[in-house]
Amino acid sequence: MIRLIEHSPVLNWAIDITAALVLLGLVCAFVRLVKGPTLPDRVVSVGVIAVLAVAIAGLVAVAIAEAPAIDVAFALALVAFLATVAFAWYADQRTDQIPKPSRSTRKEAGR
Repeated sequence: MIRLIEHSPVLNWAIDITAALVLLGLVCAFVRLVKGPTLPDRVVSVGVIAVLAVAIAGLVAVAIAEAPAIDVAFALALVAFLATVAFAWYADQRTDQIPKPSRSTRKEAGR
């Protein structure tokens, strides 16, 4: 990772390891987003991607050692939360449109 200031070797090591793990998480979340197979899987993966984006913004703020850079992480977290709520509401509305079997259909299926 590109650093504008010098940190201690332990902090450099921690930043590098954290960046690698966050990128691995992003790859896994994108795979789940593409493969699905259901809408709730995709909604959860979008939420995970948003959380990992906040983690990247926070990691960049630590790497460049600028306190105002953390404001980007806060703003991204707020937008990600609202987007996750909107996706969850959409998924709930979509599942409400699926017709549920009536009681007579359930009784016939149980016989």
